[in-house]
Amino acid sequence: MRRIDEIHTAHPTWGYRTITDIIRRDDKILINRKRTRRLMQQMGVETIYPKPNLSKRFHAQYIRPYLLRNLAITRSNQVWGIDITYIRMRKGFMYLFIIIDWYSRCIVDHELSTTLEKTFVMNCLKRALSCHKPEIINSDQGGHFTNPDYLKFLDEAEVRVSMDGRGQALDNIRTERFFRTLKYDLIYINEFETPRDLRKALNQYIQEYNTYRPHTSLDGLCPYQVYTGNAIAVA
Repeated sequence: MRRIDEIHTAHPTWGYRTITDIIRRDDKILINRKRTRRLMQQMGVETIYPKPNLSKRFHAQYIRPYLLRNLAITRSNQVWGIDITYIRMRKGFMYLFIIIDWYSRCIVDHELSTTLEKTFVMNCLKRALSCHKPEIINSDQGGHFTNPDYLKFLDEAEVRVSMDGRGQALDNIRTERFFRTLKYDLIYINEFETPRDLRKALNQYIQEYNTYRPHTSLDGLCPYQVYTGNAIAVA
């Protein structure tokens, strides 16, 4: 699972067949394609490429259109992106849910969980929406977002729902870029022993990312400066 995560992060368009071949060749691990596919499903990892949405017939009533194509994003809290990623530890793994403001790239909130149960996503969203209110929240079509509880919650909060096209990598590019940066900056170069260690390191990393580290796409400003409107350039 650690190697699957590394390979997928570096090459998100590679499918389970290619990943299996790489692991067998480079790591000398005798794993078959069916097991690779099962592990990817357990991790919540999905290959990025346009493909038919064969499961759509089962939850078509919960799919919402992608609202961000050709939309000019000009202010904070106009659009939030949300997503979940697999985070490895020395022994075991957790799942990280983040909320990112698309205009400022600021991480509005985040939550770690040992399982993929929907509770940790809803708790984080409720906490974030108690402080700020976006106009649109964009997600993929995963089960955490294509369900009546999620849609009802955002409808009652008067937040518009947007969802990526199935397998469309660029629809949620800001969130995917943050996950990639996080893993190379923090996760792959450390061995976290416990959830407490991982949580502490993530909190520190996100605090630094938001408030200290200049962002090239923001002309050297930090995400939190742009998010709050306190746009003073970092020396």
